Amino acid sequence: MDLAINHKISVIDTGFFKLDGGAMFGVVPKQMWKKLNPPDENNMCTWAMRCLLIETDTRKILVDTGIGNKQDAKFRSHFEPHGEDNLIQSLQNKGCQPEDITDVFLTHLHFDHCGGAVKYDTAGNLVPTFPNATYWTNQRHFDWALQPNPREKASFLKENFVPLQETGLLKFVDIQEEGLSNWIEGIQVEIANGHTEAMMLLHIPYQGKKLIYCADLLPSSYHIGLPYVMSYDIRPLVTMQEKKAFLQKAVKEESILFFEHDPKYSAATIHLNERGRFKIKEYIKI
Repeated sequence: MDLAINHKISVIDTGFFKLDGGAMFGVVPKQMWKKLNPPDENNMCTWAMRCLLIETDTRKILVDTGIGNKQDAKFRSHFEPHGEDNLIQSLQNKGCQPEDITDVFLTHLHFDHCGGAVKYDTAGNLVPTFPNATYWTNQRHFDWALQPNPREKASFLKENFVPLQETGLLKFVDIQEEGLSNWIEGIQVEIANGHTEAMMLLHIPYQGKKLIYCADLLPSSYHIGLPYVMSYDIRPLVTMQEKKAFLQKAVKEESILFFEHDPKYSAATIHLNERGRFKIKEYIKI
């Protein structure tokens, strides 16, 4: 990666939602995780849906799109989306209109990551939210999302991504199973298979360092510890292996980690403490 490349990066806040604390922290006892993200009376914790805008000399790239606003009241009652921020307004606050977006990179097709990619138009038809953009996933993950297993079925809502294929705006990243794959504008892609099949993490040159969009390999700074693996993950032991290798490399390279779901912090660097455990070194404001 050419770290001399200097893309402009902006956080795009799309609001908050709630998920069950036990599901988000897996086998970690509540007595431990409730100190990190205190739950409400229904055991639900608040999480961000934080996206990223990458501006290069020729492109405006949006990474993930949040939950969107097209789901019905029953669906929304399960997840309680809330907050003052939304995808379009946050983009406009950065001087960017939906028509300006050239690329939408979808780390994976769970509803809280791609729901904003498609909207209803005034006639009630499902259309791409960003009409001039190329949308990016990968073939293996797209096929997985089209034929979901019972464990993930509720997370893959076809109205969020099938219309992209039908309009011809969807393209597939040419991914490698191991290592980094080159994408565009000096940005690289890493694959993780513990959370879901072929989820994509972005490695982005940023101010002389590497910023990594962690997606759901590390949904928050609270998930740095190796046992902190979500119950949503289809292969939790694979996640632990992926996290360990990922964090070791992040420490060595002094990478900045970007957290999509952390309710407080957008990014941080990490280090190994005196006990050999991964810990936050410094929170970074993007």
